[in-house]
Amino acid sequence: MQEKPPVVNYLPLEQRVPDYQFRDLIERILTKGRTVHPIQGGEARMVVGAQFHFDMANGAPVMNLRDLSGLFHGAISEEIGFLNGAQTLEELVAYGLNPKWWAPWVTKEKCAIFGLPEGDLGTASYGAVWTRFPMRGGGEFNQIDAIIEQMKRAPHLRTHRLSNWYPPEIFGPLGTRKVVVSPCHGDVHILLDPERKELTLHHVQHKGDLLVGVVFNMIQYTTMGMMLAQILGYTFVEFVQTFSDVHLYGCQYQAAEELIAREPFPFPIITLEKGITNIHDFRAKHFTLSEYTAHEKMNIPTPV
Repeated sequence: MQEKPPVVNYLPLEQRVPDYQFRDLIERILTKGRTVHPIQGGEARMVVGAQFHFDMANGAPVMNLRDLSGLFHGAISEEIGFLNGAQTLEELVAYGLNPKWWAPWVTKEKCAIFGLPEGDLGTASYGAVWTRFPMRGGGEFNQIDAIIEQMKRAPHLRTHRLSNWYPPEIFGPLGTRKVVVSPCHGDVHILLDPERKELTLHHVQHKGDLLVGVVFNMIQYTTMGMMLAQILGYTFVEFVQTFSDVHLYGCQYQAAEELIAREPFPFPIITLEKGITNIHDFRAKHFTLSEYTAHEKMNIPTPV
């Protein structure tokens, strides 16, 4: 029997080099970003059209300008909850998410604005749209299951794409909008090379809070690429992250200055427990972060 390729083929630690893309983007936003005034109040600085390219051989892109090790499994828990259709805070907590992460956005008062019960992210939120996308004429479509089936059946296609955007319940007036926070991330294009058995994941997010949200999104879509590679018997070779609007809030400027004064370390490795081949069976405990060196922890505010 032919041996399956590794999920990720990492270089040894001594051959992995520090990656400056995240640090450089912080500096770019601080020095060249456009000043805007977001809905939360105060000011922010933003740039449009930034992009990261991460060669997975050089390590898993877990940012190390501040220590994220204590939040690693929480980020994965949220992603796994969404992959399984979680729509409420209670459902996300059942997958291992710290309730504090979403609690400020799903209070009784905030949910009532959109006609939702307390704790409900909404029917246009991540898990709902990925797994229960409404179909014309009725019924629901599970994008997660469908894309995996398509990749197995026709890996050469260039249409392996997930969308988290359901316009009828996002653009409409308050009476028809059914989401507490319009999805910031989750538009994913998976590109397969069936001859080399290699997988590239391109993740696009239309808005990104660089210092708080994006660092978790990097973990989430890196591990998504790993899960898909293991299911398909491919090697995950590149993670590309594109931002339409990526920003720093005014309350984060001081932290941003401190972060760009730090030198990055080589990226760590993430390993995945072997033998799991169903997307719905993965859990955060199946992922191990190792060879991770980081600067000290830093609590960074973000407006609600």
